[in-house]
Amino acid sequence: MLIPSEPVGSIPRPVELQDAMLAHARGELATAALEVQFDAAVRDTIERFEATGSKVVSDGEQTKPSFATYPLAGLDNLASDGVVIPFADGHTRQLPRLSAGPFRYGALAGSYLPRARKFATRPLKQAVISASAMSLLYPVNGLADYPQEAFLADLVHQSVADIRSCFDNGACCVQIDFTEGRLAVKLDPSKELLQQFIDLNNRVLAEFSPEERRNIGVHTCPGGDHDSTHSADVDYGELIPMLLSLDAGRFYMQMASEANPQSALKVIAEHLGPEQRVFIGVIDVVNETVESPEIVRDRILMAAEHIPVEQLGTTDDCGFSPFSDDIATSRDTAFAKISARLRGTHLAEAILAR
Repeated sequence: MLIPSEPVGSIPRPVELQDAMLAHARGELATAALEVQFDAAVRDTIERFEATGSKVVSDGEQTKPSFATYPLAGLDNLASDGVVIPFADGHTRQLPRLSAGPFRYGALAGSYLPRARKFATRPLKQAVISASAMSLLYPVNGLADYPQEAFLADLVHQSVADIRSCFDNGACCVQIDFTEGRLAVKLDPSKELLQQFIDLNNRVLAEFSPEERRNIGVHTCPGGDHDSTHSADVDYGELIPMLLSLDAGRFYMQMASEANPQSALKVIAEHLGPEQRVFIGVIDVVNETVESPEIVRDRILMAAEHIPVEQLGTTDDCGFSPFSDDIATSRDTAFAKISARLRGTHLAEAILAR
């Protein structure tokens, strides 16, 4: 019996890389010198991932400005006054606003893989931002020469290209980050906004074959930035049925930090399709305490009471450092938690095999 276990994404960046990125942004460090720091950070991240025994690794998003804004690199048709996302601890993140069409990605997620492939000896996973998150760039009042439907058509095309770039560059699987799903329920309890997000993402997924979709997953969590969240107060049961209507083969779902995991797991069991696998979050990334393998084991066994083992996997609730300036968690703590996830998964496998 084997329960697959995968990371979600980001790993806290080394202090040296943080300093180098700031110096480069100020014009005080040459691009070539920054590239040296990028190589060092990616190499160290992958080596530490592989040392945990992880069968699937990633570059930990060491070189992305953030999990959400990497496609916007170099674009000149953006304004700074976009959608504001408030977090429970009082801090906010603000997206840019599209100021003119057409919309094109400035960078594709697959472009990060060649660097990672230089150092990895195990299959590489890559995360991409959802089309629905990028749809929030379009201004509420519209653009006179670029109607929303034209924007959405361009966005779907770009999102499909983003995912394909990952497969073309050797990714074993691609994870769509959909952290705005639960937030959509908070912003619009009627769930009309959530349905729009689901429909848009399904337009993207429809461009892939059933075989490809088995290796495309969707990640959801209530946000995780500077050890705070943006929508943990939303009932998970309000999201899960519609989330699982996404035509993807894998779902990476925050659960370790959930207030009522039993209730959420029951809803997953009721709506999980026969061809879908759910990777349950067994590591709470907004809590600095490192879980013991036994705690992880027990979280998995609880999930297995509701979800068939052949459709079960384990993951972390969220990325550990989704924005480049998030240093709330240390690299050592992140990898200790990842090790606990893997060791706890093995413990649960042994019990379930009996």
